Amino acid sequence: MMDLALLEKLKISKNQQIKQLAVLIDPDKAKPKDLEYLVSLAEEAEVDYFFVGGSFLEEDATDITVQHIKSISTIPVIMFPGSPAQISQYADALLLLSLISGRNPDLLIGRHVEAALKLMQAKIEIMPTGYILIDGGRATTVSYISNTMPIPADKGEIAAFTALAGVQLGLQIIYMDAGSGALYSIPSKMIRQVSRLIDVPLIVGGGIRSVEQMKEAYNAGADVVVVGNAFEKNPDLLIEMAACKRAFALK
Repeated sequence: MMDLALLEKLKISKNQQIKQLAVLIDPDKAKPKDLEYLVSLAEEAEVDYFFVGGSFLEEDATDITVQHIKSISTIPVIMFPGSPAQISQYADALLLLSLISGRNPDLLIGRHVEAALKLMQAKIEIMPTGYILIDGGRATTVSYISNTMPIPADKGEIAAFTALAGVQLGLQIIYMDAGSGALYSIPSKMIRQVSRLIDVPLIVGGGIRSVEQMKEAYNAGADVVVVGNAFEKNPDLLIEMAACKRAFALK
């Protein structure tokens, strides 16, 4: 699988029921020493991806962070951009996010038009992704910046039909996110409802702070779990979560 595109690897892992783990890094918060320690732990834990992105980043901060990670790690770096300014040519790939849970046209197609030429010139792999915001118990930066309302956590059928519509439109990944700093992770019931309706890789993030929450997301149908804030506060949790991921591989 070494020479395959990352999207193809994601699809193969899903088909083989191999669970994966991504570490979300916000360049605004990534101090060099802390970043180096987290990256070293990620290498030891055999983390599958680094997602790099945030809501207020400038291009320089993104480039610096991506280049730093690439200089000390072989783990693929995937951009998780909040705006066209955050596209880095040094990354391995980019989640081209369409915020399909909202009705803001800028985040359905407008920003994509702005970024199109820059993306073509960057020559990085593009991963068309349906992005679905779920209520995690409090207002998050992404809901404020995107000027959209998240789907209520008890409305699994809305999330499921939204994901299905995204797949029918040709999106290759569905990403369900409760947002950075969410009080609650996405309910297992909702993840299961979405997973049962789609046949593309399902990424789940936001509010996951424990191995138990990670297990619940995997058992409900998540193919990739994304953790960010929890590692910022307790990097050693990464080793425990990696062990959980390996345990699923042995099932």
